Amino acid sequence: MTLLDILPSLGQAATPRFDPAIWPITAHPDEVGGLCVGGVPLADIADEFATPAYVIDETDFRRRARRYRKALRGIQVVYAGKSLLTTAVARWVREEGMGIDVCSGGELAVALAGGTDPARIVMHGNAKSPDELRDALRAGVGRIVVDSCIEVAYLAGVARRRQPVLIRVTPDVDVHGHPAVATGVSDQKFGFTLTGGHAAEAVRRVLAHPILDLVGLHCHIGSQVTDPALYGEAIRRLIAAMADIRARHGVILTELNLGGGHAIPYVPGDRELDLDQLADTIEDALDAACAAEHFPRPSVVVEPGRAISGRAGVTLYRVCSVKTQSGGRTFVAVDGGMSDNPRVSLYGARYTVALANRHALGPKRRVTVAGRHCEAGDEIARDVELPADLHPGDLLAVACTGAYHHSMASNYNLVGRPAVVGVRDGRARELVRRETVADLLARDRG
Repeated sequence: MTLLDILPSLGQAATPRFDPAIWPITAHPDEVGGLCVGGVPLADIADEFATPAYVIDETDFRRRARRYRKALRGIQVVYAGKSLLTTAVARWVREEGMGIDVCSGGELAVALAGGTDPARIVMHGNAKSPDELRDALRAGVGRIVVDSCIEVAYLAGVARRRQPVLIRVTPDVDVHGHPAVATGVSDQKFGFTLTGGHAAEAVRRVLAHPILDLVGLHCHIGSQVTDPALYGEAIRRLIAAMADIRARHGVILTELNLGGGHAIPYVPGDRELDLDQLADTIEDALDAACAAEHFPRPSVVVEPGRAISGRAGVTLYRVCSVKTQSGGRTFVAVDGGMSDNPRVSLYGARYTVALANRHALGPKRRVTVAGRHCEAGDEIARDVELPADLHPGDLLAVACTGAYHHSMASNYNLVGRPAVVGVRDGRARELVRRETVADLLARDRG
């Protein structure tokens, strides 16, 4: 009998337990098989900050930001704050030389509190209120993306100095994704369609107000885009639109914002967007489109969010119970769920889950990791392989939860939102404290 026969988990340790394509780049097992991120055992974080907890690997976040700036030379990188934004994250973004795009007054306030230069902020949103637009103008944000004609009137009415704006258009590029994230087609709520004269009318209205400076066009074709050729098609259509604006109004637009939506893998086998291929596609498409239209080359902006923050994040849960229904599935119930991760219910998202506090001894079995909320559909992951000896008190880690988890968390069942803990070089720091019952009651006026 060999040592591997006695301790089968040693055989598993011979291959990476934590796929570097999915887990943070600093993720590794310690001597007892527990998962460490940023040099910190996740079990220690769970003990100190309780569970559920969002853990953000600062090193992973920064390296992915640097990778963008290196791969997309000559292209301005603006981080999509809607994916994950705290004052600390805003500081990381600033220190890595990126701007931030925001979609609300709250995101604007956090970006500014994190030290972001207002000139490097892009203000988005399809239903911006007059107050939010006024706050953006007062702060001196660099760009406001116009999404409706009423916003043009609001902006012109409250602006006190010339404000650069972009018009969001829908290039009708279909990424064939979930309807909730296919934002580049005509039949959805964002932007102005290039067909039917809608974008042309928006251009006319902006140009009618001298205090508004129309500098470019913006688009967002969708989320989890794996094919860079789709961005090339968007470039061709938007350069043609820019050439049409020049012909009609004698105005040459100088900026082309391609948005984000760059895909990352959540489970083994998922594809991701190749940044080197994206850089080549943008370069070639710009050359071809500008030559075809005899149009001067505009500056290009991209807005990655998930692709920078997603894999930096891990969510920790404590196992509450394990039970097998007669003739049915085995359910591993944890102390979080759809209030801290609504993406499973919204999009049918899939996740990679791992035992985080120890080595597993023995075989695995297929289970459903279920949440604590009073909904049959409250699941974290279905049909995932976890150790058969899993028991209450064990710690589970869910990968790729740095994007659209903290930012989409709710108080369903009046459950407080988790803490956000940053890790780097063996140290853990609470970036956002856990929401308490006192916080919930403080808003209830009785």
